[in-house]
Amino acid sequence: MLLPHHVVAVVVTWNRCDLLAECLRAVQGQTSPPERIIVVDNASDDGTADLLRDDFGDVDVVRTSTNLGGAGGFALGLSEALRQDCAAVWLLDDDTIPRPTALAELRSARQGYGYPPSLVASRAIWTDGRDHPMNTPRPKPGARRREEAAARAVGCIPIRSASFVSVLIDAATARQRGLPVADYFLWNDDFEFTTRLIRGRRGLYCPASVVVHKTASFGATLDPGDRFFYEVRNKVWLFTRSPGLGAGEKVLYGGSTLRRWAQTFRLSRDRRALARGLSAGIRAGLWTAPRETADVLSGAIERPSGAAIGWESGGTPADVTERRSGDG
Repeated sequence: MLLPHHVVAVVVTWNRCDLLAECLRAVQGQTSPPERIIVVDNASDDGTADLLRDDFGDVDVVRTSTNLGGAGGFALGLSEALRQDCAAVWLLDDDTIPRPTALAELRSARQGYGYPPSLVASRAIWTDGRDHPMNTPRPKPGARRREEAAARAVGCIPIRSASFVSVLIDAATARQRGLPVADYFLWNDDFEFTTRLIRGRRGLYCPASVVVHKTASFGATLDPGDRFFYEVRNKVWLFTRSPGLGAGEKVLYGGSTLRRWAQTFRLSRDRRALARGLSAGIRAGLWTAPRETADVLSGAIERPSGAAIGWESGGTPADVTERRSGDG
């Protein structure tokens, strides 16, 4: 039976043992804690496995045999969460430290909205209290007055996308629309996934739900180097293959992307690396397609019991879909 307020938290980590411990303690210390916590350990080799075994024995751990990146980690973690009879899934990065009432505020906004929105996102700040520019959702372009009023009634703002730093996902919507695209590996996986969940529905930004995003520096990475390949390839995939954005939205966000790329080149000290990433990313984005998430995740899980996880080709956990149908 579906529990209407049951929340599963999913944290994805890779080689950030100290930050992970701080994150998990903050998640466990919520005034309204999640009913279950899942950690996806992306093949860390910095003592994370020992930390989880020794200090967090009540946390469910899924360890991969290889680093799947943030995209694969969240796809795997969300799939595991959706195997439970939960109403919502709280996705967090391992360097996210939620304030004690962060989840309570997300729950309150979700429950007070009238019908469950596709997602509710937290306000992410940096260590000095400033809003983190990497994780501040923009208000939804063209939101109608009725939508704005409904969001305002629960202390929120309508948005069109969100990040995985801290976002409460409606489980029913995720079961219907599928998992994050694991083959993105890193960058833009959260943008693609959340726009796909929100399209034709509602997404909310809840400023009262505050988390600290402990990145090494304030703001975006100005010199991504060869990793710029993922930014370019994934954006091309998103604009040409994802159903998350409409035609007009692709023009709007495409223009914003080009301006951001131009700024990255202007501020970079290694433009050759960016040029390599740009060229390779465009080629890969146009001439290849993301692999099925099931194929990316297949065989990547270290599961002592030997139990397998099944996905349908569309990226939705097959056993969850069948069980939901059986529950009526």
